[in-house]
Amino acid sequence: MAEGLRERKKRQTRQYISDVATGLFIERGFDAVTVAEVADAANVSVNTVYNYFPAKEDLFLDRSAGMVDRLARWVRGRAEGESAAEAVLRELRDEVRAVSPRVGLFAGYADFMRVIQEAPALRSRLWALAQEVEANLEQVLREETGAAEDDELPSLMAGQISWIHGTAIRVIGREMLKRREPGEVSREVLALLDDIEELLSERVLGYAVCG
Repeated sequence: MAEGLRERKKRQTRQYISDVATGLFIERGFDAVTVAEVADAANVSVNTVYNYFPAKEDLFLDRSAGMVDRLARWVRGRAEGESAAEAVLRELRDEVRAVSPRVGLFAGYADFMRVIQEAPALRSRLWALAQEVEANLEQVLREETGAAEDDELPSLMAGQISWIHGTAIRVIGREMLKRREPGEVSREVLALLDDIEELLSERVLGYAVCG
């Protein structure tokens, strides 16, 4: 369905406010900028900012909604004969090999990471998002395997598979914070993913095979 004019204007306004806020946070730091200052710089009211972003952290982590179902989405879309862990490894390798901004492989990521490193509230929000990612993955694994509610295996597997993703993203963030060249970090993380796969047990690599 085509996007209506009203929906497009709302999306553009939301993106504009987020872009203005991100610029201020990068320039001055997350804690040093108030929501009122963001509203003033974006030429909107404080109420308008809160209409689009319930919390200040949402202004900076505005794409987090697309993160929380990333692993669940990758597992749902796995190929015939592919396990849940194999699907996540494949998707991660594809993103890293493509030097994708979606996993932090772009020149400006150092500035983004610096803001997070200096703001406890943002680090706490990222931790909470990671818990959501793992919970969504666990739910999909339960559905895909037909596991009973008291079966702990989907929870254990979700933790292992989330570790794959979390480790790769953490290393990318750490290395890009050093303002390294994205292609160079990409090559190193591809090697890291090979090491991660070798560390995983056959039980993890063979869990929730499609078909």
